[in-house]
Amino acid sequence: MSTIADTSHRAGPREWLGLAVLALPTLLLSIDVSVLHLAVPHISEALNPSAAQMLWIIDIYGFLIAGFLVTMGSLGDRVGRRKLLLTGAAAFGVASVAAAYADGPAALIAARAALGVAGATLMPSTLALITNMFRDGRQRGVAIAVWVTMFSVGIALGPVVGGAMLEYFWWGSVFLLGVPIMALLLVAGPVLLPEYRDEQAGRVDLVSVALSLAAILPVIYGLKEIANDGMSAPPLLALVAGLVMGVVFVRRQRGLDSPLLDFRLFGNPAFRTSLVTLLLSMLVAGGTYLFVTQYLQLVGGLSPMTAGLYLLPAAFALIVTSVVSPIAASKVRPAYVVAVGLAVSALGHVMLALADSTSGIAQVVTGFAFVYAGGGPLIALGTDIVVGSAPPEQAGSAAAISETSTELGMALGVAILGSVGTAVYRGEVDVPARVPDGAGDTLAEALRAAKDLPADVAAAFVGSGRAAFTEGMNVIGVVGALLALGTAVLVAVVIKAPPTGAGEQTPEPAESPVTPAEQPAS
Repeated sequence: MSTIADTSHRAGPREWLGLAVLALPTLLLSIDVSVLHLAVPHISEALNPSAAQMLWIIDIYGFLIAGFLVTMGSLGDRVGRRKLLLTGAAAFGVASVAAAYADGPAALIAARAALGVAGATLMPSTLALITNMFRDGRQRGVAIAVWVTMFSVGIALGPVVGGAMLEYFWWGSVFLLGVPIMALLLVAGPVLLPEYRDEQAGRVDLVSVALSLAAILPVIYGLKEIANDGMSAPPLLALVAGLVMGVVFVRRQRGLDSPLLDFRLFGNPAFRTSLVTLLLSMLVAGGTYLFVTQYLQLVGGLSPMTAGLYLLPAAFALIVTSVVSPIAASKVRPAYVVAVGLAVSALGHVMLALADSTSGIAQVVTGFAFVYAGGGPLIALGTDIVVGSAPPEQAGSAAAISETSTELGMALGVAILGSVGTAVYRGEVDVPARVPDGAGDTLAEALRAAKDLPADVAAAFVGSGRAAFTEGMNVIGVVGALLALGTAVLVAVVIKAPPTGAGEQTPEPAESPVTPAEQPAS
């Protein structure tokens, strides 16, 4: 291939400026996740949600993102990825204001649900546009690493900015962080981002949309309820119903000329393995982050601002490894880089498994930093493997599947591991007889109830609650270590991709970019 041909496929200044715009939604979504966990004790105190309502406040956002990602990825391929991105940005801003001023648990759950649907429009659009704009393989790897790094920056900024806002303002202020970011995206997006859509794509199959939701949501509900309350008929029936709908969904996709989700993508072993690894790793990350942030505040007694500062080493570690991993992958097999990172994460989980409730802050912060440092290569390289394994014309679907895997994993981690940790806590805490029923169901509730007890009884209750909460985190640490080691072996054995080479290019996508002349006048 000639030098002229190579140069024609390389991204220019407009594409790199466009990448900066595409990084904004990623920054926002990661900030939203991190500040919410810090705000949990304050939301609990202000709105007094039940334990079940608190879990729904946290995880319904991720559940609905996961449920709608495939639909939105396919919709973006049809109506235009930039158009969908900007529509989602506007909706996310409105839902953020609604969440900030929610006056009860039900209103906050509804606003978080709206944020989830809006977020599902943002994520596949950004990653698909990156794939279209950066067709050179090495440039695409760098662009995805930058995209992932912005996720890490959001995790770093979220606790600090969110902690400061919780220190000086009410809990709802943390949701307003997304409003100026979305406003900037709405202003800059039409100028810097090209439009892409598949001119040959058929209409979105609404039956498939309904089937995808009917498959995902009951399964999530069933797993959540079983983890929280044990085996019973309703969640088991929900699981069965979801699995049946999943089979019907798959059969329908295979019979459609223009499916919502093309299952031929899963024929690539690297694609499948990367998705499974991302799912399991995000599952552990969701539960771990939930417990570490609460440990620092409820067990360690730190303020939200201080707790945010203690989370910075983990965020910076994630930033560094996300940036360095593509460089390392140019020298050795990407699978080996990911496997080494997962082994580092396993070490961090072991440290969390061995922490105690009286002198464990330094150990928890260090262990959490190892967990995040080890996750950087997986997020950066795993995402690139998934997107790079798919034909360019299916960039939207591949991006949606990748994001579905990570978001579903995060949501399941909060639901399953959060419920497991809560179950351990409830089994170990020693609740005094004079405490009202349900007042000791969570550590936050136990700390509030202790304020009305005699000093000696309160001290024993609080000490028991903090020890029980730490034991729940220890169990999650053990689960995380085992999963990290298992997926490290899986990745190293299955993914055979060689080191990334200079000048590797993806072919022209089947869909055509919409040129400025084709775009409607604004």
